[in-house]
Amino acid sequence: MSELHGKVSREIQQHIFLIGLDRIDKRNAFDSHMIDDLSRALTEYEDNDQLRCAIIFAHGDHFTAGLDLTELQPKMASGIFSSDLNIINPWGTSGRKRKKPVIVAVHGYCYTAGIELLLNADIAIAQNNTQFTQIEVLRGILPFGGATSRFVKSAGWSNAMRYLLTGDLFDAQTALNLNLITELTADRPLKRAIELAQRIAKAAPLAVQATLAAAKDAIELSESESFENLNKHLKPLLASNDVQEGVKAMLERREPLFTGK
Repeated sequence: MSELHGKVSREIQQHIFLIGLDRIDKRNAFDSHMIDDLSRALTEYEDNDQLRCAIIFAHGDHFTAGLDLTELQPKMASGIFSSDLNIINPWGTSGRKRKKPVIVAVHGYCYTAGIELLLNADIAIAQNNTQFTQIEVLRGILPFGGATSRFVKSAGWSNAMRYLLTGDLFDAQTALNLNLITELTADRPLKRAIELAQRIAKAAPLAVQATLAAAKDAIELSESESFENLNKHLKPLLASNDVQEGVKAMLERREPLFTGK
C-alpha cells in the first residue's frame, strides 16, 4: 500500500480498542483505502469478545478533512462501502449492523464524513476548537453517510437545514448546542474518551449491548414496538453469569468482575 493511501492504526488497551485515522499528510481525508481499513478494524472489534468499547480518533492536527473526492469520485456510482455483509459499515448506512459501543473523539477539522461518523457513534467528544462543516452541496453532491437523517434527528429540521443546505462552517459550541456531540474538552479529547471507555468496559458487556439494542429499537421502531421488544433483550441477561455476578458484588459491596457470559 502506498504511503499516500489511507489506513487506520489499531491498539488494544485491556478491553478497549483504539482505532486511529492515519493519513496525516492529507489531513486524514477519507479515500477508499481508509474507508476499507476502518471498516475492517470495526469488524475486528465487533468479532473479538474480549473488546468491550472502541474509540475512533485521529493522528495529526485534524480528525478529518472529509472525503477525498479526487480519489473517490470515479468510484461513487458503484458504491464506496463494502458490499460484504460480514463487514461493518462505519457510517451504519448499509450492511452489517454494529452491536458494541463506539466513542468518537474529534479535533481540528471535522468535515463531512467526519460529522457523519460521530453521528453514528454512541458518544462523541470534541476539542473546543474543532471546526465542522457539511460542505457536500458546495461540491455538487449530498451528504450520503447518514447526515440527512441523523443530523436532522439530533438538531431538528430547521437547525439541520441551516448547515446542510449552506455548507457553512460551525464551531464546537454550536455542535454541542445542536446535540451533535456529547461534551467538549479543552485538550485533545482522546484522554476523556479513554476515561469513558474504561467506565463502559467495567459494565457487563451483554447488558451494554442489550441497552444499545433497546435504545436503537426506540429510534427505529414505534414506541409500542420498542416496549414489546424489551423482554426479548432482558431474558438472555437474566440467564447470564454476569447478572449473578452483579447481584453478588452488590451484596458483598465490591466492584463486579464481569466476563460477558
